[in-house]
Amino acid sequence: MSVDPIVDRALSRRRFLERSSTGFGMLALAGLTADTSMASVRRAAEREAARRGAKHVIFCFMSGGVSQVDSFDPKPELERLHGQPMPVAVQRTQFNNNGNVMASPFRFARHGESGLAVSSMFPHIATVADELAVIRSMTSSVNEHAQGNFLMHTGFPFLGHPSAGSWLHYGLGSASEELPGFVALQAGGAVPPHGGVGLFSSGFLPAHHQASILVADRDPAVRNVAPTLGPKAQRRQLDLIAELDARFLERSPDRDVEAAIRNYETAFQMQAAVPEVCAIDGETAATRALYGLDDPEPTKAAYARQCLLARRLVERGVRFVELSCITKNIGAGGAANPWDQHGDLERGHGAMAYQVDQPIAGLIKDLRSRGLLEETLIVWAGEFGRTPFSQGSDGRDHNPHGFSVFLAGGGIKGGTVLGATDELGYHAVEDPCDVYDLWATVLHLCGLDHERLTYRYGGRDVRLTDVHGRVLRQVVA
Repeated sequence: MSVDPIVDRALSRRRFLERSSTGFGMLALAGLTADTSMASVRRAAEREAARRGAKHVIFCFMSGGVSQVDSFDPKPELERLHGQPMPVAVQRTQFNNNGNVMASPFRFARHGESGLAVSSMFPHIATVADELAVIRSMTSSVNEHAQGNFLMHTGFPFLGHPSAGSWLHYGLGSASEELPGFVALQAGGAVPPHGGVGLFSSGFLPAHHQASILVADRDPAVRNVAPTLGPKAQRRQLDLIAELDARFLERSPDRDVEAAIRNYETAFQMQAAVPEVCAIDGETAATRALYGLDDPEPTKAAYARQCLLARRLVERGVRFVELSCITKNIGAGGAANPWDQHGDLERGHGAMAYQVDQPIAGLIKDLRSRGLLEETLIVWAGEFGRTPFSQGSDGRDHNPHGFSVFLAGGGIKGGTVLGATDELGYHAVEDPCDVYDLWATVLHLCGLDHERLTYRYGGRDVRLTDVHGRVLRQVVA
């Protein structure tokens, strides 16, 4: 039987990588490098990551904005002044339907050896208080969901810049040949926050750094990777495409084409790897109970599945995993911003806390028991906080002036609190922090210098932290 000469020249993957002269041959290593400077950054990161231990990040993004004064920042003064006019000037809010001082409907208590204050919204997270580093003085420069989401994810309040997960994958390279380095998890009908899939974009970085969206309770979990041909036929097809792309690259080097080749190869491997990572039937009954996987509340069960898959993904080398909250249809929160309670805050925040509390605590405990917590950094944050005064009678409006986030694992100093808001929980007054400080610290814990992690675009060296950022060394162990 005659063989097509082009197909005949489509060498094996190993031979093709060896022959390629455009930089694609670096696939077998930690990933493509933009230049020798980037290669040195990665080598330094590997050394630092080995010393510090942080190799993966799990981002628990609380879309919509969690109230700091109802979660991790207790303010007794709100109880004393409840129902009275605000004693200080009130800044413009999203809707300017501002009421009086509103005490928290939740109760705070101190937990763990550290005595960290956690509200009754989070009884399970309270049991891992000594693993948390709470930053009570986070601030944002924007007061609207989409802008806030882009700022929190990319360092810029608008579309077009790489997500933090893309930057981390770019900086550290891949640790898995079968799975993408950046995965955005969904389940239970969750949708991307306001801003859409652009929040997970690689922006101007090569396209293989972009997130793959994995829907944990759908088959196939990742669209467009279900096989349509047998493995041998697919292999021949990919080799042919790679050969043709290599010819194009010899004439006109283009990193986007290199990224496309890598994406084809990753998708080929994902056909087997994704079903395996999503097959949780082998998890023990104790593990399922730890996460709340069989809870009768479907949103909690779905979020628990995401947390469990996050652990399974980092076990297999995925660098960055983002989890998605699920709308509860209680209060004012919508599908894209379920923590957004402009009314009926007690019910809305209570329902959302029930959804994420046990699964996140279970994730922290499970990582700890498996020896993975030191190399896995958990980031818990929303795009802003909420006002200490009411919107209407029982909601809270957006508050970018001072709110709380926490870190766990990955070389942080557990049981610590950084910064403070004023006595009303309104403005950050001690050690104010911003998103640039947060991501500078995350990169530092992963062995990366945020000032050296750059990419040449638009005539300048762009970075996740723009021209800002400082490492919050107070929370670094």
